[in-house]
Amino acid sequence: MPDQPADFLASFMDDYFAEAEEHLTAVRRGLLILESAVGGADLPPAIVEELFRSFHSLKGTSAMVELGEAERLAHEMESCLGAFRDRRVVLSAPAFEALVDGATMLERVIAARRERIAIPPVSQAIVRLAQACSDITATSEHARAASAGTDTHGAAPDADGTLWAVTFTPSPELVARGVKVDAIRERLTGIGRIENVVPRVTASGGIAFEFTLRTSDTDALRSWADDGIVCEPAAALTPASGGPSLEAAAPLPPGAAGSPSAVMNFVRVDLGRLDDLMRLVGDMVVSRARLEDTLLRVEQFMPAGEWRTLQEETESIERQLRDLREGVMRVRLVPVAEIFRRMPFVVRDLGRDSHRRVRLEMTGQATEIDKFLIERMMDPILHLVRNAVSHGIEDPEERVAAGKPPDGTIRLGASTVGESVMLEVSDDGRGMDVEAIAARARSAGVTVPPGELDDRMLLDVICAAGFSTRDAADRASGRGVGMAVVRDTVQELGGTLSVETAVGRGTTFRAVLPLTLAITDALIVHVGDRTFAVPQTAVQEVAQVDADAVRALENNELITHRGTTLPVIRLARLFGVAERPRQRMHAIVVGTGLAAVGILVDRISGQREIVVKTLRDPLVKVAGISGATELGDGRLVLILDAAGLVRNLRVRRGAVRAAV
Repeated sequence: MPDQPADFLASFMDDYFAEAEEHLTAVRRGLLILESAVGGADLPPAIVEELFRSFHSLKGTSAMVELGEAERLAHEMESCLGAFRDRRVVLSAPAFEALVDGATMLERVIAARRERIAIPPVSQAIVRLAQACSDITATSEHARAASAGTDTHGAAPDADGTLWAVTFTPSPELVARGVKVDAIRERLTGIGRIENVVPRVTASGGIAFEFTLRTSDTDALRSWADDGIVCEPAAALTPASGGPSLEAAAPLPPGAAGSPSAVMNFVRVDLGRLDDLMRLVGDMVVSRARLEDTLLRVEQFMPAGEWRTLQEETESIERQLRDLREGVMRVRLVPVAEIFRRMPFVVRDLGRDSHRRVRLEMTGQATEIDKFLIERMMDPILHLVRNAVSHGIEDPEERVAAGKPPDGTIRLGASTVGESVMLEVSDDGRGMDVEAIAARARSAGVTVPPGELDDRMLLDVICAAGFSTRDAADRASGRGVGMAVVRDTVQELGGTLSVETAVGRGTTFRAVLPLTLAITDALIVHVGDRTFAVPQTAVQEVAQVDADAVRALENNELITHRGTTLPVIRLARLFGVAERPRQRMHAIVVGTGLAAVGILVDRISGQREIVVKTLRDPLVKVAGISGATELGDGRLVLILDAAGLVRNLRVRRGAVRAAV
């Protein structure tokens, strides 16, 4: 491909990486299901065929892009699966581990090519696969049957028999009698060896299965004619003989499986194009807001009838624009399963290395979230899962002594809460000893508030840069940077991270994130002569507050709200804005439970749909400010990170108390 233009090659490689990711996702899913067959149980034929197709496709496409390491590895895994599929080898535990390690190595090779770094060597993985999948001694039952001249079905397969083409055409009548493709496969395996199987679309739009079978038991084949089976020597199936072939296939009816209309239901779109489309929608949102402000200024100069007509048209445009925005957002949403599907292999790997027995339970995999957030949250979720295995789950002996089952459980969950999505990582391990963590943090020079730590203060401690509960770093943890990165990532994405723990019962981390970051609804608030936008996803409620109702207590201000005490902070004082005496203010309540705080502002002018422009330059980043947006009148206003404001204030107050 050296003579092709550079842009063509880049586009081709993008397609390769996208297709490879789809196949690797299918491989992860299939291997998890295949694990239940380790030790000699019947392999699910559909899963084996899906894995076989995925590795075969990866082999072919990797050869096209000249990624030889991936091609050789995929070929060896394909050969291994062929041995399982043809029942030459039983799936043993070492063979399955070799398959898992091979899939992991294949993923690393493709990732290395995508990131343009050195390709890891694959020779050791290939040798392991070859040894595991050719180890006939591991298949004792089949070995004994082979030595006796029979297979596991009691028949005598003849490796030197004739090659036959066997076509099975299902029908409702046959299905009613229990004659299905799986049953036919078992019959054919009982009298010979299946070399290949291919599904075909018939002229009537149905499905037929063509098996290539090597056998000498032709009497059995002919006796199954009433079960939808037609057989003839494979040599007769050539285009010249008039037999079914790809070139001689009849035209497919519209909507039939395999027809163009059936396979074009999905279109692969580069994420950058969706970003461009979202930016265009954002520009339209700003333009509509400007139009609305302009119309308000000219309302007094227009006749009432014309004004009502114009207002109806603008409201119609607003509805259509909101539908367009939601449609583009839905296109960007992908299932959170893209994160979760990788974790079973991580848990298996770490559990094996640490000699711990760990089960992984996953719920809410169909929950959808923006593709950008999926990519950014991959590493934080991975770190939390690693921590759960390394820090949370005890050794089997320790669990049994504590009255727990020897197998630890890690749970991954996702759910939608309004305009946000909540990701949970929990374990039933030893939990965190808060007092021990506080003592270790003080000895390491980490600022720790006096008194007993609650969950919020505990999170501040374990997320401090450089802090770790481990004396030495290992493969999974101990370097003191992971939790800080986790919280920083969640906060940069406009979300919040929380933790709950109990000694002996386990730990739960929760990350609450917005569904998307590009366009959102926000409250427009005013403090003095400044205007700010507060994303509505962060707001629990808005309360009106009389100035006389604010009480001071030890450099803090409180109000009574819903029968309890609510701490409040004045936005004007946080940003050094000149305050104007007001009898009534508004408190924007953020957070829940004991973590709830009210942010006092002068007034709220309404709700707007805003386009979020994230501040990425570290020189202009300010705690409590997540970005900027443009209002309809052309003004640029800052977007508040309400949770960040509260967190920053607490840190400052904690430092003051520690100094005192």
